[in-house]
Amino acid sequence: MSEFTIAQLPDPSGFSTDALTDVIRAGARQLIEQAIHAELAVLMSMFSEDRLEDGRARLVRHGHLPEREVMTGIGPVSVKVPRVRDRASVEDKIIFTPSILPRYLRKAKSVEDLLPWLYLKGVSTGDFTEALAALLGPNAKGLSAKTITRLKADWWQDYEAWQNRDLSTRRFLYIWADGVYFKPRMAEEKQCVLVIVGADEYGRKELLAMTDGFRESTQSWREVLLDLKQRGLKQDPKLAIGDGALGFWSALREVFATTREQRCWLHKTMNVLNAIPKSMQEKAKGHLHDIWQAETKAAANAAFDFFVKTYGVKWEKAAAKLIKDRDAMLTFYDYPAEHWKHIRTSNPIESVFATVRHRTKRTKGCLSRKTGLAMAFKLMMSAQKKWRKLDGQNRLPEIIEGVEFRDGLRQLQTAA
Repeated sequence: MSEFTIAQLPDPSGFSTDALTDVIRAGARQLIEQAIHAELAVLMSMFSEDRLEDGRARLVRHGHLPEREVMTGIGPVSVKVPRVRDRASVEDKIIFTPSILPRYLRKAKSVEDLLPWLYLKGVSTGDFTEALAALLGPNAKGLSAKTITRLKADWWQDYEAWQNRDLSTRRFLYIWADGVYFKPRMAEEKQCVLVIVGADEYGRKELLAMTDGFRESTQSWREVLLDLKQRGLKQDPKLAIGDGALGFWSALREVFATTREQRCWLHKTMNVLNAIPKSMQEKAKGHLHDIWQAETKAAANAAFDFFVKTYGVKWEKAAAKLIKDRDAMLTFYDYPAEHWKHIRTSNPIESVFATVRHRTKRTKGCLSRKTGLAMAFKLMMSAQKKWRKLDGQNRLPEIIEGVEFRDGLRQLQTAA
């Protein structure tokens, strides 16, 4: 007998506090339609050569069936099923019925049971028949390999369209950059994906660029940044945040010469601690936190000097790793204090890609570099819907105007 006896009533508004559920609900309709149209394309191609005596095609598109709602565990999802017309004078007319959405299906266990999310969650093409039979019943037929291929092609087309979008009307004040590695199953080496996330003048975070790169070389990063500029990003961002990879910073100085630099404290902390014995890492980590958590730049510099004097005698390499980026580590003090927690680290990119690595590990089929990039793009776009805006959005116009900030506070402008 359960110890919890209070009945949980569903929220009549359908609101859910679960982030993943909200992401799935937002994309469910589009993903269902993509899967249905992929299957329809296979059917149309099978009968593309069938003609009537007068030369007309036997099978043609014929609008849509009335829209219906499929009740799922995350609420109702409205769907439209395309209709086909068989012009042949035969008894057994060809009727299109999607495998994942039978004609009279009104309920589903959850949106996660549907085709695209099954693939993203690691179900290989060969396992769809068994998976759909378990989820939708023994009469559910597995979709063909061609349908799955078309579905993945749709993801790639979405990615290419996004890569070519116009940015001429946009302005981004902060950008975060990172090179993230994961290993597709068909590749001998890990795939390096170069990612840039930006925050616009309204404080909204957005995925700006994501492309397959050769390691994190200057040339690879230069191509990414030049592509952004070519598509309309004319104004230099005010600040770029990233780790110590020299390739990105060299390219940034060439393409966006006026953009200031902030090194990621998360990456720097890990690099410094790697040069210190494990027995001392916890203590050293606390002293590193004293630097970037200081209220003023002067206090941060004092904590910086203390760390170098305390640990530099025995562990020169650890101190050297910290000293070489000293100025770039403390740039954030020249920006509003409300933004400090956002601009001290590039962790937003790394945390999102933890999901990508999890999915690519679970995918049992042969995952090519192209498919891996398309999958990463779809997951990043889903995650983007839940990214928080910057705190202190009222400070953004001041940054655009060039107002001076010192220790996170606006400095009063004196008359000349």
